[in-house]
Amino acid sequence: MPSPEKMDPEFLDLLANLNEIGAAINRIGSGESADSRSALRLIVESAVRVVPGASAFIYTYDSARARFEVDSRAAAGHRLAENSPEGPRPEGLGMRAIRQRRRVFSYEEPDLEIHPQLSIVGARAVACFPLIVTEQPVGALYVYVYEDRPFSQLEQLMLANLVNHAAIALNQIRRVAGVQRDLARKEDELRHLRRAGLLISSRLRLEETLEAILQMALEVTTARYGIFRLVDPDGQNLITRVIAGDQLSRPRIEVLPVHENSVMGWVARHRRPALVRDLQEAPWREIYYPLDASLEMRAELAVPLIGASGRLEGVLNLESPQVGAFGEDDRRLLQALAAQAVIAIQEVRLLDALQDAAQWVVTKPYAEALWHLAGLGRQLLDGMTCQVWTLHSGELLLEVSSGEAPAPDLQAIVQGLQHQALLESLRQVQESPARSQRVWVMPLLGSASSPPQGGSASSPPQGGSASSPPQEGSGEVRALGMMTIYGPASEAGQSDWDHKVLTCLANYAVLAIQNAAHQEALRTAQEQRAVAETFAAVGDIAANLLHQLNNKIGAIPVRVQGIQDKCEGLVASDRYLATNLAEIECSASEAMEAVRVNLSQLRPIHLAEVNVAECVREAISEARLPESVRVDLRDLEALPVVLAGQRSLVWVFANLLQNAIEAQGGQGTITITGAQRFVALAGGQRANLLEVGVSDDGPGIAPHLHERIFEWNYSGRKSQRTGLGFGLWWVKTLMARLGGSVTVESDGRRGTTFRLRLPVMEKNSGLH
Repeated sequence: MPSPEKMDPEFLDLLANLNEIGAAINRIGSGESADSRSALRLIVESAVRVVPGASAFIYTYDSARARFEVDSRAAAGHRLAENSPEGPRPEGLGMRAIRQRRRVFSYEEPDLEIHPQLSIVGARAVACFPLIVTEQPVGALYVYVYEDRPFSQLEQLMLANLVNHAAIALNQIRRVAGVQRDLARKEDELRHLRRAGLLISSRLRLEETLEAILQMALEVTTARYGIFRLVDPDGQNLITRVIAGDQLSRPRIEVLPVHENSVMGWVARHRRPALVRDLQEAPWREIYYPLDASLEMRAELAVPLIGASGRLEGVLNLESPQVGAFGEDDRRLLQALAAQAVIAIQEVRLLDALQDAAQWVVTKPYAEALWHLAGLGRQLLDGMTCQVWTLHSGELLLEVSSGEAPAPDLQAIVQGLQHQALLESLRQVQESPARSQRVWVMPLLGSASSPPQGGSASSPPQGGSASSPPQEGSGEVRALGMMTIYGPASEAGQSDWDHKVLTCLANYAVLAIQNAAHQEALRTAQEQRAVAETFAAVGDIAANLLHQLNNKIGAIPVRVQGIQDKCEGLVASDRYLATNLAEIECSASEAMEAVRVNLSQLRPIHLAEVNVAECVREAISEARLPESVRVDLRDLEALPVVLAGQRSLVWVFANLLQNAIEAQGGQGTITITGAQRFVALAGGQRANLLEVGVSDDGPGIAPHLHERIFEWNYSGRKSQRTGLGFGLWWVKTLMARLGGSVTVESDGRRGTTFRLRLPVMEKNSGLH
């Protein structure tokens, strides 16, 4: 090999040009706008150096449209100003070189002529080299000489080297151009997605948001028409919400069943996109459902709207009269816009549901509010069943259930959860052993504080303050229960949105429980205040009346004794007179005693430890039961003591015994039973109560009278029940003053039970 000093200077200059060409190719895409043009210009300049006195042209080739791109020309060499052809001929040397994938020389192709414009200025031979990259033509290099001679082997060899560089340069230029186009498209897509996000955050109406998203989809694709259809609550039909496009004369917006044959129905059923290049091809032509009967559509692109948890929300559909109008880029963009639409749909649904839930929690009864929240949970999270459980004495009890019954294995998961688990680890998705279904569990956590307890043991559960429940770690919390949602298993598992929805619903359930507890506490306090006020008013009147009666009745024994002393002989001789005077004196003495007893009820009650069994026995003694009435005492001796007034409690039992005697017509059996019960309250609390039932086998009390019989001015008619009235008002009043309650149970046909409840003293309950 000759040394560099002995090499041809032109050959060395050519090698330097090749190095420069390589460097220019490497700079393509580096950000310098002239790199691509300079690389091609260096190649044609090198070509005319290889073939002295020649001119050279490079044209890029568009394979998709099968033609050369005239504007892409790079030229250099002899007579360049005169050699300005409009571009390669459709059937010239360049097209033959491209089609046959080989170099073509004009003197070897007798059926082809040199371009007329170049032949006029003296071109006598031309070599055309196809620029091929990975079997795909990307352009052509033309080299013209202006003398009758063939290209030498050295010229052909050097030109072939330049051809490889040219092909690499064009491929790099196209790749960079493609990247730039993709970047521009992505930037445009991101701009539209940012705009969609802003639309969602601006809280427009759902239809307005969907319409804006649909317009974006039309702008960034070649689509002419579009439609949003959302799934109805039953999941059976696609309902049109938004439609857009030009020249829509008769758009078909009627209900579209999911299970009928249509492109949108297919997308909804299979939950995957459909990119249809030509609607007249099988199988689409059999199921195509035209958007407008007066328009002929040829291409369609439809994507499902699927939430993070796998729930189908609807379908977004685009159509075009142009065959092959949509590509994979369009599909990806439409799926991104569909994701934004799903966010808008879910947020609107959640906001509407929370507004509705707030009204139910505040205005509806406790059970109805929980039932409504369970229905919302099933709807928002696409569950088959939603249940609300409350914790009572360490056990989970089902309060409400919306939807179909869950599988036994799912139910077993919930029933196996314990109090500690509620506080620690229930914020996770539990799966059934079969893995075909799942249950989401969210604890109901309330404040450790609770409203004052009172009222009957059948009161609604009591919880913490009626505010948003505290989060774990923010202070002392109490588990009130949990909310569970059963649904089909999903590969996506529980999404952040699902967790957010379940948390909101659980918070509202806590508010419902706590609100019910506070409302019950308020009702109890109001009732006790009303009793106290009524008792004070009636007590003042009764005390004055009883005092006057005592004065009047107290004069009767004195008058009787005066008659007996002054008319001793007459009284001794007249047995009738003597008997009646004795009865009058006895009745007056009993009346004075009754006045004394009733006056004692008006005084403040001094609470002390009271044995209920002793009070019952004392009441039986004072009631003077007829021999035809039997009293059956059950489970009274083992009862714990209560904090009450001895005489007040005796008086209560005596009054109830008297009522029972009158109800049975002076004969039959009165049953008195005792029990200690732990009644469940919300927030993990329980009330330790002593319960005594006084039952008779009389005709009963109609259910609609159960509340009225405790009114102070009520007097039952004999056809219903005798002896009811002012005495039962006293019973209710005294029980309220003792911190207890009285209720009546009867079907109105046979038998009545008055049930008394008093709180057990703390030291005897074992609770601290």
